[in-house]
Amino acid sequence: MSNVGLIIEERAADIGNFLVGRLLPFREKRTVGPFAFIDHMGPAALKDHENLDVAPHPHIGLSTLTFLFEGAITHKDSIGSDIVIEPGAVNWMTAGKGVVHSERTPEYLRTTDKHLHGLQIWVALPKELEEMDPEFHHLDASQLPAWEQDGMHFKLIAGEALGHKSAVPVYSKLYFIEIKSEQGGKVKIGHELYGESALYILEGSIEDSGNRYEPKHILIAKDTKLCEFEMAPGTTVYIFGGEPFAEPRYIFWNFVSSRVERIEQAKQDWMNHKFPLVPGDDGYVPMPDAYKNLKPKA
Repeated sequence: MSNVGLIIEERAADIGNFLVGRLLPFREKRTVGPFAFIDHMGPAALKDHENLDVAPHPHIGLSTLTFLFEGAITHKDSIGSDIVIEPGAVNWMTAGKGVVHSERTPEYLRTTDKHLHGLQIWVALPKELEEMDPEFHHLDASQLPAWEQDGMHFKLIAGEALGHKSAVPVYSKLYFIEIKSEQGGKVKIGHELYGESALYILEGSIEDSGNRYEPKHILIAKDTKLCEFEMAPGTTVYIFGGEPFAEPRYIFWNFVSSRVERIEQAKQDWMNHKFPLVPGDDGYVPMPDAYKNLKPKA
């Protein structure tokens, strides 16, 4: 595929009591547009005694996007949000100057067998908004723009593209698009996108220029014309990207910022219990030992 600049394969990452496939950041590509981090959760079959339990942990300088394919997660945060995320809905939490949240299996599922599958994404904030007040927004699946084009099903989960705009309140020029094809077909939308672009294959496969690409890979485009390819029947892909920032973004544990000194401050604040608490959840994720004596680097 002549326009693919980089192919990233999922790498296993441990987020406590749950293994995920990490896609971004990658040593050769830290961000795609404003997208700074992507984890693929599952698919996982959890027994009646197994649950997702990510205790309260902090963020700064970013928005988180949670999008589930299967299962449910209870989200609680220091703003006071308390909601169950279900498949197709969008949870959009903007950390700004600092927020704490937890992610756990809902009470009604904790003693039953269940499945969990989805994407968790971090989107860096523009420099001038990195210290904004935290916000939280939840949109049901029915609130997202969805349409058919060339026999395929499109959904705009966040941002603006292809003549549509999502109600998710993003703070920079970006897009996060779902394309599902039951019968297969050719996608040719690159001329309508902008900035940096990447494609994640969830299921099925795509072909272009004699090359076949399988699931659990992100294809990073040299430019947005990557988005011209053939989808096999039963394929689902996610296209994401947007305008990159002028300044680099630094990622250190759960913190994202354009300034390394701000990350060091957040690190010290978390270890000294200066972040706000999460109502109804008194858990705490300690700073990992590997980070305690490690200084953020530019």
